[in-house]
Amino acid sequence: MIDLSASTTIYRPIKQVFDFISSSENDFQWQYGTLASAQVSEGAAKVGTFFRSIGHLMGRRMQSTFEITEYEVNTKYGFRSLSGPLHSHTVYTLESASGSTRINVCTHASASDPKQVHENALGKLMKKQLRENLAMLKTILEASRYSTQFSS
Repeated sequence: MIDLSASTTIYRPIKQVFDFISSSENDFQWQYGTLASAQVSEGAAKVGTFFRSIGHLMGRRMQSTFEITEYEVNTKYGFRSLSGPLHSHTVYTLESASGSTRINVCTHASASDPKQVHENALGKLMKKQLRENLAMLKTILEASRYSTQFSS
């Protein structure tokens, strides 16, 4: 089992951060290895909504389907994999901090087929990617051209 956690502070209001991370269509902009992602359920995102992601991991192209398991506006967003090379569950929690947002992420994952993937190597790669993802998210949301796009 791979257990990862990381956090960062983003100098944007909590609503902007939550709206951006909880829209699967934005994933390719800030998640390393994601080529495309889109909601497959109709309607607004909520617990039970499904989305599909296409990306690459350890040199292999993969497609995975996810289900949103936690959705508390401006507070918590989580999802679990239903298919793909990893069994995973990820939860983002957000806290307001003096006009900025503290975002925490926890991921629990394991290889669908441990014979094909060395979990120790995969864990190290995922830890690096998680840090890079949060750094990219921070950069994108704090960039001036995005600050007005996601304003309330």
